[in-house]
Amino acid sequence: MALKPKIIVLDDDPTGSQTVHSCLLLMRWDVETLRKGLQDDAPIFFVLTNTRALPPDLAASVTREVCQNLKVALATQKIQDFLIVSRSDSTLRGHYPIETDVIAEELGPFDAHFLVPTFFEGGRITRDSIHYLIIDGVPTPVHETEFARDSVFSYHHSYLPEYVEEKTKGRINANSVEKFLLANIRAGSLERLMNLSDNQCCVVDGETQADLDRFAQDVLTAASHGKRFLFRSAASILTALAALPPQPIAPENMAEYVRNGKPGAVIVGSHVKKTTQQLEMLLQAEGTLGVEVDVALLLDEKNQSAALLSEVLEGVHAAHEAGKTPVVYTSRKELTFKDVNTRLQFGTKVSDLLMDVVQGLPSDIGFLISKGGITSNDVLSTGLALTSARLLGQILPGCSMVRTPTDHPQFPNLPVVLFPGNVGDASALATIYQRLSKKAK
Repeated sequence: MALKPKIIVLDDDPTGSQTVHSCLLLMRWDVETLRKGLQDDAPIFFVLTNTRALPPDLAASVTREVCQNLKVALATQKIQDFLIVSRSDSTLRGHYPIETDVIAEELGPFDAHFLVPTFFEGGRITRDSIHYLIIDGVPTPVHETEFARDSVFSYHHSYLPEYVEEKTKGRINANSVEKFLLANIRAGSLERLMNLSDNQCCVVDGETQADLDRFAQDVLTAASHGKRFLFRSAASILTALAALPPQPIAPENMAEYVRNGKPGAVIVGSHVKKTTQQLEMLLQAEGTLGVEVDVALLLDEKNQSAALLSEVLEGVHAAHEAGKTPVVYTSRKELTFKDVNTRLQFGTKVSDLLMDVVQGLPSDIGFLISKGGITSNDVLSTGLALTSARLLGQILPGCSMVRTPTDHPQFPNLPVVLFPGNVGDASALATIYQRLSKKAK
C-alpha cells in the first residue's frame, strides 16, 4: 500500500481543525516550525494563517510566505507526497480565489482544485452542487442566509459553479466547472480524478460523512498514482483524508484536562446572531458572571482602551476570586463603518483589547473558552503567544480543544476551547462550560 501523503492545511482562522485530533496547530510559519509539523507523527497538521481577518493583498502575501517557506521545509525533509488544503469557512466567506491562486503559483502545478465546503457538524451539506445550511431542520441555500450578506465577503450564489464564476470575476466560467455529484461520488470517481489536468476547478457534493470518505479514498488513490490536487474546503473532508481513530478522551469527559478543578474564563468576540443566543444561555448558567466590553468606546477619538481594559480586568479578577467563571463579551450592538478597511481596523482594535484581557487573566484559571474564529486565532497567537499547540480533540462537534505547552510561562498545560462563531445550537456554549465545570446534568 502506498504511503499516505502528508496533509498540510493552511487555515484562514483557527477552527478548521474542528473535526480531527492529536495533531499540531502551528501559529508561526518559519521553516523550522513548518519542519516540526512535517516531522510530527500525525498524518495532518495546520498552519493558522488567520488570513480571513486580513485585507486581500495581505492575505495573498501571508499565503505566499507560508508556501515559500513550505517549499524549503519539504525539500529539507525530502517529502514529495503531500496534499495542500486551503481551509476556509463552510458558509463560503473568505479570500477565494486569492489564496488558491497563490498556492498554485508557489506549489503547483496542480491537476485540479476542489471546492468542498460541506461541514456536517455545522449543518452544511452540498447537493446537486448547491450548498445548503440546515436551519431548524430545513436545508436553506447559503445565499439566503446572513453569511451571504457579510460586510467583507458577501456573495449571491449557492450553486457553487456560479459562486466560482462570481468570485473569479468570470475568469472561471460556471459551465467549465467539473461537478462531482452524489451519484458520481457514490459510484466511484477514480477514473474522472485521473483524467483531471491544468488545475481544473471542481465542486464536490456531500450529504453524509460516508460520501466524503468515499471521495477521499479515490483522491488518495489518484494521488498515489501521481495526481496533484489542491483543496479549498471546510473541515469535514479533512476527517475523511486524515482517517484518524477516535480521540483519546471522550468529549463529555474532557473535564479531566481542567487544571486543578478550578473555574475558567470565557472570551466572546464573535457577534453573529447564533453567538448572541449562546451567550445569553451561558450567562444563565450557575457559576458564570458576565463582564461586558463596551466596544463603542473604542470609536472615541480619545483613546479609551486603557481605561476600558482596567475596568474589564477588575471585573474578571473579582469574579475569579468569588469562585466564578468570568464571561468577557463584546457589546452586541452592530456598529456601521464607512468602508471595509475601517471595519477591519476597528476589528483589530477590539481584538487587541481582548488579547490584553487574556494576558491579564488570573494565571491559575482551570480552562479558557474562546468564542469566535478570529478571536480564537488571536487568543492562541497573541493572547497566549504560542508557536504551536497540540490538538486534544473536540468537546462538541465542531469545537476543538487544544492545550498549551508544559513550559508556557503564564498558563502551562491550559486547556483552551476554540469555538467558531457560527457552530452549535443555542445551548452549546453553556454545555461546554458545564462539561468543563463538571456541572453537566
